[in-house]
Amino acid sequence: MTKRTSVHTKIRAFNLRPGTVLADRYVVIEKLGSGWEGEVYLISERAAKIERTAKLFFPQRNVGDKTSKTYAKKLHKLRHCPIVIQYHTQDTLLFRKIPIRFLVSEFVQGERLTQFIKRQKGKRLHPFQALHLLHQLAAGIECIHKMGDYHGDLHSDNIMVQRYGLGFDLKLLDMFHWGPPTAENRQDDVVDLVRIFYDALGGQKQYAKLPAEAKSICRGLKRSLIIRKFRSAGKLRAYLENMQWQ
Repeated sequence: MTKRTSVHTKIRAFNLRPGTVLADRYVVIEKLGSGWEGEVYLISERAAKIERTAKLFFPQRNVGDKTSKTYAKKLHKLRHCPIVIQYHTQDTLLFRKIPIRFLVSEFVQGERLTQFIKRQKGKRLHPFQALHLLHQLAAGIECIHKMGDYHGDLHSDNIMVQRYGLGFDLKLLDMFHWGPPTAENRQDDVVDLVRIFYDALGGQKQYAKLPAEAKSICRGLKRSLIIRKFRSAGKLRAYLENMQWQ
């Protein structure tokens, strides 16, 4: 990708149709979503007929392939964390004669956490179910932090529920990079975990009715109070495993 193309060419949407062939190796099945960096598609390998996902980066968001390389390296680094999607490879396609970089990763089936919560009675989770959700998320983020990295933008639209019962089987659909890992990055992840728990329980409308045990985790969503009590995702995970329920 030339400097001129990456800087001066702006693409706001690809909107690839089903059946479009990418790099002579993959066939587009459907569009799964879009965001600031680009678009994500469900694709199939032409030879093996295996379903994957492809993340296409807008050239103005991927100057010199910096964003795509950082994203690929991050997924590879965190490949042993069960909550992270598995990265496969990178490739390039031509879109309006412009080379577009895309990343191929595993296809994660399931339901976005946002939609899962909306389907529940009262559009919220029971406190015990929300605790199981938070525990699984905290354990997943703890693994990422132990690998010397962070997520960067945790919210319920970025989390896929694959299975649930006594516990949850979850996958993070996206990873973000706002610079090198820092203590503040990791603290942001912990605060985001608590916010997801708070929202899953019904948010502000239900907060006054929550049991004291749930409020002791939410801490009024005050960052300083959350960080003081849960200095890491591991501390949060351990707290949930040992908490006393009155």
